[in-house]
Amino acid sequence: MTIGHFIKEIGRGKDGARALSREQAFDMFGQILDGFANDLEIGAFCLAMRMKGETAEEMCGFLDATQQRLSKIQICPTRPKCLPVVIPSYNGARKLPGLTPLLALLLARKGLPVVIHGTATEDKRVFTSEVCAALGIVEQTTIEPLSQGKVVFYPTTLLHSGLQRLLDVRRVVNLRNPAHSLVKLMLPCEGPQVLVTSYTHPEYAESMEQVLRNMDSCALLIRGTEGEPVADARRTPKMTRILRGQATAVMEHQVGSLTSLPDLPQSCDAQTTADYIRSVLDGKSPIPQPIALQVQQIVQLADTL
Repeated sequence: MTIGHFIKEIGRGKDGARALSREQAFDMFGQILDGFANDLEIGAFCLAMRMKGETAEEMCGFLDATQQRLSKIQICPTRPKCLPVVIPSYNGARKLPGLTPLLALLLARKGLPVVIHGTATEDKRVFTSEVCAALGIVEQTTIEPLSQGKVVFYPTTLLHSGLQRLLDVRRVVNLRNPAHSLVKLMLPCEGPQVLVTSYTHPEYAESMEQVLRNMDSCALLIRGTEGEPVADARRTPKMTRILRGQATAVMEHQVGSLTSLPDLPQSCDAQTTADYIRSVLDGKSPIPQPIALQVQQIVQLADTL
């Protein structure tokens, strides 16, 4: 087995490269995840896709291959329609406090089981796993059933080691590859689930929305805070609901001058961020309004299914 004939199609340069069909993308990505591609082939795949850019059909094929191979998380609800919420976290905090764990814990308070998954992809950011650890939410080491009202953090390698290997290529070639977009779109739980995901740059909004529609996902898509899928605590971002193949804008981007700013920590280190999150959960600090609105939209989406 080899992916060489696929690389020949996608590696002809910006103008000569050809897009793969969904079936071809499924075949190629499956071979990569299963370890049949060597390091040279993986490097060629990553660079070729970086230059060409993946189409929605290719990303759907990559997701098909990934979904077939993921170690799935079982949900143990004690009431009907207790859908898990999935929050991919791969960007971390650079200047602002990383409030992805706050979003997760607020959703858990609503009785929803919440899965955060992710891995560190750079060395100069504070990642959600660090903030979770400071909050007492340790990384899972085995795949275990999840109960309602709980938050768990799964490192990517536990869901699929081949996917982690592909993400790690960035540390060698210093460029993103399709895996960095894919992990924000995959569904690691069994059965229906609500995905909370984000795009970093506006040009990705349309492509991610198209993939989510094609995959028939149930998702809330927002412009991320430094790439994280949590609403900016200072200004409400646009929020789009994807359900049964249809996309609906449920919240528009807040425009104009802000009359007030939330009292956020001046540092984004893990312990300071965790202390702030505890203060919000204890009622000592108010929930930032954009995050409260995001929680409301996610709960409504979960109730719709």
